[in-house]
Amino acid sequence: MLVWFLLYLICALIKGAIMKTTTYLFLSIVLLALVLASSMQAQAALQNLGTDSLGNRLIYDTDFDITWYDFTNTSANWQAQVDWALGLSVTFGSNVYDDWRLPTALNQNGSGPCGGYNCTGSEMGHLYYTELGNSSGGPLTNTGDFQHLLSGTYWSGTEYAGNTVFAWDLYTNGGYQGTISKTNPFSAVAVRPGLAVVPEPVSSALFIVGAATLGVRRLRNKFKK
Repeated sequence: MLVWFLLYLICALIKGAIMKTTTYLFLSIVLLALVLASSMQAQAALQNLGTDSLGNRLIYDTDFDITWYDFTNTSANWQAQVDWALGLSVTFGSNVYDDWRLPTALNQNGSGPCGGYNCTGSEMGHLYYTELGNSSGGPLTNTGDFQHLLSGTYWSGTEYAGNTVFAWDLYTNGGYQGTISKTNPFSAVAVRPGLAVVPEPVSSALFIVGAATLGVRRLRNKFKK
């Protein structure tokens, strides 16, 4: 809708080429404000940033300020999954990100972990319940923009403080967060801190606005001759 609106205004500007330069500037500012407002409104809690060089999506969680890598690694024990995430290198546009890890089971404020259902403070729990809108007891009915999130048990990167033979996990077919022996073969998904940088969609719109303004000015000067 925004693109069509921009094209409509560009056509209107060309037809009204006898308008004053100050009016062009004003309309350009209005267009810029509309584009920025539209971009801000689109900032949902989960943002699909695009795909990496392998075709896997990077999805940003604005609530926790982390980027999810939409790829489920084959089931393996806890240490193997920790090593997989730490060794992960993702090429995204012109950037390479290698600061991946398993999601933490701790709450966002550092407390916990929470055990049982409805543990929305952990990164996986927040994703399962808050962002994707799944219910306690399951099943995994909503995966949002994730293409490779599976029903099953996912390792977190958090060891059980009471006995480090165990680590925390989350069962995505029910939303249960608990502890189990690290020797069990479970799936894994990786996260990294912050936003993976991508070209902002607004830049293309700004280019259109700038090009339209320049074109109209040239057309107006031509009519003056």
